[in-house]
Amino acid sequence: MRFNDGFWLLKNGVKGHFGLQVVQATPNGDGYDLQVSTKLIRHRGDTLAGPVLSIRVHSPTDGIIGVKIDHFRHIDPTPNFPLFPDDPPIPSAALTQGTDSWSLTAGDLTADITQNPYTVTFRSPSRTLTSAGFKHQAVYDVPYKWTIRSAANSSCLATDLSSNPRPEPTPDTVRYVHSELNLSPGELVYGLGEQFGAFVKNGQSVSIWNQDGGTSSEQAYKCVPFYITNRGYGVFINHPGEVEVEVGSEKVSRVGVSVAGESLEYFVIYGATPLEILDRYTRMTGRPALLPTWTFGLWLSTSFLTSYDEKTVSSFLQGMQERSCPVRVFHLDCFWMKQYEWCSFTFDPDSFPNPRAYLEEIKRKYSVKICVWINPYISQLSPIFQEAVKGGYLIKRKDGTPWQWDLWQPGLGVVDITNPAARKWYEDKLDALIDLGVDTFKTDFGERIPHASVVFHDGSDAMRMHNAYSLIYNELVFSVLERRFGNGEAVVFARSATAGGQRFPVHWGGDCESTFEAMAETLRGGLSLTASGFAFTSHDIGGFEGHPPPEIYHRWVAYGLFSSHSRLHGSMSYRVPWHYGEEAAVYMAHFLDAKSRLMPYLYNLAIQARIRGHPLQRAMFLEFMADRTTHYLDRQYMLGPSLLVAPVFVPQGEDTEYYIPAGRWTSFFHPNRTVDGPTWVREAVPLNEIPVWVRPGTVLCLGPRGVGRPDYDYARGLEVQVYELADGQTVQSDVPAGNGATIAGTVRAERRGSEIVVSVAAGNLGLATVRAYTGGQEVKADISDGQMEVALKL
Repeated sequence: MRFNDGFWLLKNGVKGHFGLQVVQATPNGDGYDLQVSTKLIRHRGDTLAGPVLSIRVHSPTDGIIGVKIDHFRHIDPTPNFPLFPDDPPIPSAALTQGTDSWSLTAGDLTADITQNPYTVTFRSPSRTLTSAGFKHQAVYDVPYKWTIRSAANSSCLATDLSSNPRPEPTPDTVRYVHSELNLSPGELVYGLGEQFGAFVKNGQSVSIWNQDGGTSSEQAYKCVPFYITNRGYGVFINHPGEVEVEVGSEKVSRVGVSVAGESLEYFVIYGATPLEILDRYTRMTGRPALLPTWTFGLWLSTSFLTSYDEKTVSSFLQGMQERSCPVRVFHLDCFWMKQYEWCSFTFDPDSFPNPRAYLEEIKRKYSVKICVWINPYISQLSPIFQEAVKGGYLIKRKDGTPWQWDLWQPGLGVVDITNPAARKWYEDKLDALIDLGVDTFKTDFGERIPHASVVFHDGSDAMRMHNAYSLIYNELVFSVLERRFGNGEAVVFARSATAGGQRFPVHWGGDCESTFEAMAETLRGGLSLTASGFAFTSHDIGGFEGHPPPEIYHRWVAYGLFSSHSRLHGSMSYRVPWHYGEEAAVYMAHFLDAKSRLMPYLYNLAIQARIRGHPLQRAMFLEFMADRTTHYLDRQYMLGPSLLVAPVFVPQGEDTEYYIPAGRWTSFFHPNRTVDGPTWVREAVPLNEIPVWVRPGTVLCLGPRGVGRPDYDYARGLEVQVYELADGQTVQSDVPAGNGATIAGTVRAERRGSEIVVSVAAGNLGLATVRAYTGGQEVKADISDGQMEVALKL
């Protein structure tokens, strides 16, 4: 929200009450409780009127300090983000008081508070990170007309008469709590969820308000009130409703955060590296679940508006198998149910007369898992709609009738997931599908949740529920799958999310066009999401809208198979490769085999995501903070710490350009080729290739060729590849067993002059081949059964 007219003045009609002076500070447990006046106190008479802000500066865990600003204090509204749901906090608060100042230290992060003027400065051991300076915290009373730019107030959910036929009178003014943090010269801001615009958020106004708007606008499906900067800290705004963030846009050297209401809380999170910041943030908001290995295989969809009949589905699975492009998950999109009946949770009998038998057949014949599309919206033409109405399972208007509108499905209502009976009813529908043979669900939608003139069963504030709904909805479905299949065996394919949603993966990027521009949008959105605490990301390979030309399809397949999760999906056209030329299947088989071979590496990254919250696909700055060039890169990424991936976004024959950081990097697909960085590479990339480079000092453990699936015994038939070890350098790589977080063993590589020694440092691993690459030269040794060490002469 923008309150100012320029830098000095407020907009016409806006009244601000700024925190100016600490009038009382009380140590309390892990922090200080402050009373901050909004006018200067010169004598007792100045204490008689005007807001006094109740501000708590505290540390819930090591490396994190929070600031909670309250105007009117009362019972906290619901819902709230669950904090520390997986790993407990690590308390480390130390309080120090001066004459007119107070300090709070939590590990390597310190907050210094001054009395008059009231300021809060956050610093690491080496420098000031950011600060809330004089008049940076305030309560504003804003004429309603200035709030129209708010996503909530401009939403069709609030203004459309079909969804809100008796709108309540708008207020004259709206109360906001606001805080600003300083931006230093050269400081860049990233994150705020899956945002598809410019990757660096400086200069943007971002509304943390989930909307169903595709990938080509300022709207986003996954809005997360967390950002990370290149100055060594992140900020989590602990508010599930609409949060309006001005990133150097209203005041060019500040990030302004405002929420409508009486309370605002944010946490500054310090880390010596960006990955340490994400570790601490996901400790606070939740770790990504560990996914089953089969989810990393190829997902094939029916597409959306196409034919789903049994003959078509079987022909696709058979064709993929014959072309060495084995499908691991087959997805049935919306029309597995009858038109106009979404959701009925019932297979369309015209297309699937015996769904149980059919699912059993294709699962047995093609070794696939089954995913079906669902959402929390119930059409009034669904056979279960009246069931939901009579049970009181839908979100209601204030007059007690179900909230309904006609967008997407006729007269649809939305399941009230705050109602335990509605949750049980919804769970029973999912259980019945699992009984038929369904293994996972695509949890679509969950963004258009009504927030005007509605009530929730548990009394939750509707504005706060709008974003939080996505978290609760995906948790509900994920929990059903976990209950049925066991811990570590659940996965959803979700579109909507907010803070904490990383706990219930996987999330895909939503509806994109079939263009190079949309492919780049998708990557920007994914990198913003993984900079916001999400470990996994996926997208519609080839684009959703339109029919991609073959060259875009080829480029997107390569990018998609070097993403954590890979799904072929479209709208009105299929995405099986032979529709784009038989060579497309050859290219796909090549990249699919490469991903299957990389599974020991990828699944170890998934384990690290569970333990530390580190994402698989990483913006370059997350790994190379000291290299300022990486801070702006959004068309390439690191897949884990060792692989640099540079998708191609240009037509065939045109040069693509990407950046290689310092060191001698080796081509993954052409290891006789090396590049010494830092440098920019400019080249024309053939249609059947994607630039993938291996970082120097890497030990990469690969599975055997032609394994044909992502779930196999990672500890057997290993090919160990060692890249550009420096003399005296020792590097280790864990090899997962592939069943949960168990590590089967560890491979160690050490260079001693002209010799590289590779050994099994722990566990029981079956090595097949060892290769060492130095300066584009390869040295290879085949390993006899049971051999635990080999020395390679360079």
